[in-house]
Amino acid sequence: MTGPVVTGNPVLSPILLIGQAPGDKEGGFGKSFAWTAGKTLFKWFDRIGLNEETFRQRVYMAAVCRCFPGKNPKGGDRVPSLAEIDKCAGWLQAEIDFLKPDLILPVGKLAISQLMPVKRLNDVIGKLHSVNFHGHCSEALPLPHPSGASTWYRTEPGLGLLESALTILQNHPAWQQICNESYYSS
Repeated sequence: MTGPVVTGNPVLSPILLIGQAPGDKEGGFGKSFAWTAGKTLFKWFDRIGLNEETFRQRVYMAAVCRCFPGKNPKGGDRVPSLAEIDKCAGWLQAEIDFLKPDLILPVGKLAISQLMPVKRLNDVIGKLHSVNFHGHCSEALPLPHPSGASTWYRTEPGLGLLESALTILQNHPAWQQICNESYYSS
């Protein structure tokens, strides 16, 4: 894996978003989801009430791995190995211990698999799950990875399951809390 380490803004939030790992552009921008996948992800959140700037100010963004894993020779980014995931696990554990989030948004199969078993996205997306992650009981709402290479969220059943997930998110008390401007001005 190659640096720099990419992390989100240090924000106290009832929501923790967990991605896979930064892409090759994120290090230069110094923030996660700063390129193509981020454009799609933030369009989803904008549709339910938070633009990118506000989301980044109000949601703690983390990743399974903190550095770019490199390119996959067959295309796209390489999926981090179990050893690489283990090396970064302490960071995620510390963030969970500190934040104690009410809601975790794992984005993509690798992030989802850190919280629950997942064979197929169809089985986990579009539903709210109770999880115990690093000793913290929370709710998790898995989202598909918004990669331009993925067609899953653009065709059925992925399209409908994504819409179900976004509806659940929009109505979740933690989302309502971060959308409430008075919560952040006090």
